[in-house]
Amino acid sequence: MDTNRHESEDCILHRDLVFRIVGCAFEVVKDVGHGLHEKPYENALVLAFQDAGLSVEQQVAFPILFKGRTVGEYVPDLIADGAVIIDAKVIERITDHERGQMLNYLRITSLRVGLIINFKRAKLEWERIVL
Repeated sequence: MDTNRHESEDCILHRDLVFRIVGCAFEVVKDVGHGLHEKPYENALVLAFQDAGLSVEQQVAFPILFKGRTVGEYVPDLIADGAVIIDAKVIERITDHERGQMLNYLRITSLRVGLIINFKRAKLEWERIVL
């Protein structure tokens, strides 16, 4: 797992896109407030992304495979510009559990960057996860 410690400023994967996504999340928490259920934040992020000129996919299903056979599906909250998974949360804090989940989500989708965004408190908490 990489949390940007070893990446130089010039080579951070999807740096500008992540910056725009987090900016949209700050707008959402400012306008909607904090501590609600996750779905209003997910829906508000869709609108914020669209207003910011980002393409967004919501609730797209990806197969979970075992030995080449489908055993279930993973449905991410959002995917921005076909490149970054966004997982909207309302939890006490982001822990290794959520980080581990995101790594699995990235493996399933074959994407490299995920954002966990926690709307629990007025001070937005977010983490960028890279596979």
